[in-house]
Amino acid sequence: MSAAPIRSSVSRRATLPEKLDLLDERMLLFDEDGLALETIRNVWLERGLCTRPADRSTAESSVAQLYRRSALPKPEFVWVPSPRAGSALIVTEGLSTKMSFDGTGLDCASGYVASMFSASRRRMDARIERRRIDWQIEHWQRERRSVGTVRDLPSDHSARRGISPQRIVRAAMWESLHTTLFDGVAAAIRTMLTPVAGAVTWYGQQEAHRIAYYDTFRRYGISTFDSEDRELLEVQTALADSTGWWWAFDNVCIMAERPTALHAEPIPGSAQGERRLHHSDSPAIEFEDGTNAFVLHGAIVPDWVVLDPTAERIAQERNVEIRRSAIERIGWDTYIEIAGLTLVDETDDPGNAGCLIQLYASPEGWGRSGRILLAVNGSLERDGHRRRYGLHVPGWFTSALDAAGWTYGITGSDYARLVRRT
Repeated sequence: MSAAPIRSSVSRRATLPEKLDLLDERMLLFDEDGLALETIRNVWLERGLCTRPADRSTAESSVAQLYRRSALPKPEFVWVPSPRAGSALIVTEGLSTKMSFDGTGLDCASGYVASMFSASRRRMDARIERRRIDWQIEHWQRERRSVGTVRDLPSDHSARRGISPQRIVRAAMWESLHTTLFDGVAAAIRTMLTPVAGAVTWYGQQEAHRIAYYDTFRRYGISTFDSEDRELLEVQTALADSTGWWWAFDNVCIMAERPTALHAEPIPGSAQGERRLHHSDSPAIEFEDGTNAFVLHGAIVPDWVVLDPTAERIAQERNVEIRRSAIERIGWDTYIEIAGLTLVDETDDPGNAGCLIQLYASPEGWGRSGRILLAVNGSLERDGHRRRYGLHVPGWFTSALDAAGWTYGITGSDYARLVRRT
């Protein structure tokens, strides 16, 4: 239980590759380059980041199917412009779920839907586990047959190397999409909500990670599922493709529109195409009613950090991450000048040729005594530049080398002998 705009030039209905029938063809999903899985993942990523208006007809029909499967009458659908508007309406109308007293859980529409999905995932997980064991046996048999013949030939397929398809699909689909959509977009949306007690939230398009995981096994015949589970996957896919957040109550279902704007960037060093919210001049995510969130390189910040960062506001900010984002927004050189930071020591960085490490006294008003160690990242960012960053170190340091060594758990003299740091 858990659903942001990249303005995309991709067609409204992105398509997946045609179904693969033979075992060797299915193995292509797990080839060394991972191109097939990357294509599939990108389709789901587009769904999760979609900013088109909701397809209300499809969304309502899909939710109605879930109510029907739960032996409940079709609810009244109420559409709101944002999840925040939805949470506010829940509070205003006094809507809540009902907890049963017999220990069976939530005796309400959302409880029935949650139980239905949970039971389906357990059945599908069991099928995937059995297939994983079969795959290991097939790999062992293939290795036995290859002895003295093709054993030493190179293989381009992870499956033939004995790597479980479950591990590959989980990393490429579930974990990657969860990082981008659930930990990133959904987390930002949650900061906008009116606190709601006694309501189960469904995240629509940001549910894509779990749906994509199971659908990949189903669509390509890697594992077979019961008809009931296949049908539920189709319903969940339709919801991820048609709507944002929603809340199910016994007689009414509140449906929230998708964002009208969402901006994201690749996460540096990510292995599976993960992205994070970011916009340096405006909200990274925004809804039709003006609800928004400002995010810099994945860090959710107050609007002043983006629109009007000042030394005074930075000094008053107690959140270290927000303070760091605000300083980087205006640039360390500018901040040092306007905040009047006092330089304690500076020297060449032995592990980062051509760069300095600088030790400054913390400015008054930070509410925490100490020093600021200013350094340059030893590795390039995706844009080809090296990020300058500041670290808070104890106030007893008077040597930049000692302070730098302390951040690595070594002495300054040891740090001075570094050839290269990352």
